[in-house]
Amino acid sequence: MNKNEITSWDKVRATFQKIWGYDDFRPPQGEIVQALLSKQDALIVLPTGGGKSICFQLPALLSTGLTLVVSPLVALMENQVQELCDRNLPAALLHSELPTHQRRQTLQTLARQQLRLLYLSPETLLSAPVWEKLCQPQLEINGLILDEAHCLVQWGDTFRPAYRRLGAVRPTLLKYKPQGTKISIAAFTATADPSTQQTIRNVLQLKQPKVFLISPYRQNLHLKVQTVWTSRGRRQQMLQFIQARTPQTGLVYVRSRRDSEELAGWFTAKGYAAAAYHAGLNPEERRQREASWLSGKTQFVVCTSAFGMGINKPDVRWVVHFQSPQLLSEYIQEVGRGGRDGKPTHALTLISEPTGWLNPEDKQRQEFFAAKLRSQSQDAQRLVKQLPTQGNLATVARQFPDGAIALALLHSAGQLEWLDPFHYRQQSLAKSGSLAKLSTTQKLVHKQMSQYLHTRNCRWQFLLQAFGFTQEAVGFKCGRCDNCLRS
Repeated sequence: MNKNEITSWDKVRATFQKIWGYDDFRPPQGEIVQALLSKQDALIVLPTGGGKSICFQLPALLSTGLTLVVSPLVALMENQVQELCDRNLPAALLHSELPTHQRRQTLQTLARQQLRLLYLSPETLLSAPVWEKLCQPQLEINGLILDEAHCLVQWGDTFRPAYRRLGAVRPTLLKYKPQGTKISIAAFTATADPSTQQTIRNVLQLKQPKVFLISPYRQNLHLKVQTVWTSRGRRQQMLQFIQARTPQTGLVYVRSRRDSEELAGWFTAKGYAAAAYHAGLNPEERRQREASWLSGKTQFVVCTSAFGMGINKPDVRWVVHFQSPQLLSEYIQEVGRGGRDGKPTHALTLISEPTGWLNPEDKQRQEFFAAKLRSQSQDAQRLVKQLPTQGNLATVARQFPDGAIALALLHSAGQLEWLDPFHYRQQSLAKSGSLAKLSTTQKLVHKQMSQYLHTRNCRWQFLLQAFGFTQEAVGFKCGRCDNCLRS
């Protein structure tokens, strides 16, 4: 380090201490901040509670120009922007639920270059009014952050196809900016196995990214999977688990809005301070329920995967999965919301007995999702034959209701490239076989979750292996999960 670098790093640390009040960075926060300040592309896999948001917020606040933060959930954006605004920092958000006057106001602030951080979803980023503003030559953009980057892989093919177009954002924006402009891209996530990491690199077109991979293992997190034999038994096992931990704070994860409402009502009738939380609530209800849980008025939230991303509550002592997630990446995200203070925390997952005769819930859910995947793949294969070999997304979406998803699936199968975020070209005549192969890959990802639930080995060993920490996994035993305790 030369003298200037030392001075500037002192300034970085001083700003960090002034805004967040911590004495120093936790490893590897400092190195990540350095990489982003030097405008390097980066891929960061940092466990839940590892302080990811500081790693991109600090460089954005220290740079001139705008940093775009692409985020999957409104609740996540609202929490992060609220925290920044409470500290009087130049940040804003844009999403479809905002009142028109607020959107207009934010776009005006953006045009006047008064923002350092702008949070938005992939869909909002690629909406005409926002995209038009971002392409203005005078608007300085220094970076694109993809927060919760695993969502690109989890949702990009079928649920949120806009994720698949993000790789075309940087090259297209650069065409409108002064020569020599540099826009870096950094992808942040708590969970990404080697295959997910590769997909993120490819889709975002990362250039020689600096990679930070931190093991997901958390010594204080005790994992357990329990078989239940009836629907009533499932509720009773959960109730016993929570009764033994009252009045400790916790989370109950379910897979549908209906279950969220029903179970929260059931617990409330039993005298528990519980609340439902899902994407169907309006923003005011969401914030109210989050605040009540964060302050300790609500003991636990019965929630879908819409809850928890970016919400920091250190003293969550237990997490129940009333039904198991479909994906291992979801599971590790959700259990990781417990025990951020480093104290012992218990995570329980309830699963149906293996035959599905007495308690068919899990089997029915798996069959439903498998049928949905099959149907989407078949629809896409039929559509592919009708799609023009090159064209405009808006035209295709108008003509075919599932056109955007078909294009995302083609891109995922390596059969299509985005010329910019709105125009595509099929690279070769798309073969239905490539989509069938993609469907098989998706099935394998779902199978991995099932293997975890039924493994007899150390659960953390399985997770380390699954997320690419193969050396650490050799002979590993946590000594605290149900399998280790049993053996």
